[in-house]
Amino acid sequence: MLGLNTLARRFGLKDSRIFTNFFGTDSWSGRTVTPAKAMQVAAFWACVRIIAQTIATLPVGVYQRRADGGRDAAPRHPLFALLRETPNADQTPVEFLEAIVAHVLVWGNAFVEIVRDDRRILALHILQPDAMEVYRDASGSLRYRQNDPRGVRELDEDQVLHVRGFGFGGDLGLSTVEYARQTLGATMATDEAAARVFANGMRPGGVLTYKGERGLTPAQREQVRESLIAPLTGTENTGRTLLLEGNAGFEWQSVNMPPRDAELLANRAWHVEEVCRWFGVPPILIGHASSGQTMWGSGVEQIMLGWLTLGLRPYLTRLEQAMKRSLLAPEDRATFYVEFTVEGILRADSAGRAEMYSKLMQVGGITPNQIADRENLPRFEGGDVHLVNSTLVPINQAGARPGRVQPAPGEPIPEPGQ
Repeated sequence: MLGLNTLARRFGLKDSRIFTNFFGTDSWSGRTVTPAKAMQVAAFWACVRIIAQTIATLPVGVYQRRADGGRDAAPRHPLFALLRETPNADQTPVEFLEAIVAHVLVWGNAFVEIVRDDRRILALHILQPDAMEVYRDASGSLRYRQNDPRGVRELDEDQVLHVRGFGFGGDLGLSTVEYARQTLGATMATDEAAARVFANGMRPGGVLTYKGERGLTPAQREQVRESLIAPLTGTENTGRTLLLEGNAGFEWQSVNMPPRDAELLANRAWHVEEVCRWFGVPPILIGHASSGQTMWGSGVEQIMLGWLTLGLRPYLTRLEQAMKRSLLAPEDRATFYVEFTVEGILRADSAGRAEMYSKLMQVGGITPNQIADRENLPRFEGGDVHLVNSTLVPINQAGARPGRVQPAPGEPIPEPGQ
């Protein structure tokens, strides 16, 4: 970790965000909250993981918009290979996208260095957001100052893919850790309190009262702690009996803490829901079944659809628009764009996919071979024909003599009445 003097010299004392990332922020609970400590909270880790992994494993592609409003996949575009095969020499596409999304979720910003040869992009390298300073120069242009093992590097706006999280429209997105520090601090304090209770075998202990006329000396107090208190402390000593001799001068009084008074489990459950609320993740998706919900059933399917619309869609749109702005040449932006295929989230619902494909095929929206491509099935001859359901005909053709429902591949479609 960089020293304080090094940070002050390289970034300046006015950049409080840098010091927040390294040294954390205080909370009402007294716990210092940093990104590293926040990731030790189970619910925080689970929310970051499920969003990052889900988005990173969605199919992503580059498409070209046609003049008639349709679109075609553009696998020959250089950006396609970067996003689908090798973004850089060290990461797979899933690892690359996973890191971007995780940085946005935790720090509020993700930075990627764009390595170009003339105008062609050769590689995309992840930059650490906790060592990045964003500022504007005298001309108002956005500049990036990155601290890495080689020292401080200045990067222009066209050298950086900057994905901002939720914010107020400034140069930076808002850090979830910084703004959720009160919730995270309370969660950490609750976890520590629960751990200490369990460390003592769920016994809060008791009061050992000395009945002697004169107080104990420091040496006697230490001897009592070693011989009477230590043997009864810790989970390994649960159930042991305290032995006091008749003339010992001590009286033991147990202190009971009923679960209904402590409510540690209820508090911890409430904090799980609070953390989920910061990320917009339904608690059921990270294994927290609240309000009688179960992990299975049609209700969870509807929750998944709602999460896709309200939870994942904003992140997907941010990624798509940032990539279009920074990774596509200005002359390509009018026709080319990046898009995630969200149908990948519903792959486990075979009945839903079959119904969707059936309806799309009946209206000519998709061909049988396009369905085979999406399901990783082999193509077949004649599968590139668009089909329609012949039960629905234009009203001006109602009652006309029916012809063949579908001509053989390669034959012309007969005119109405033939």
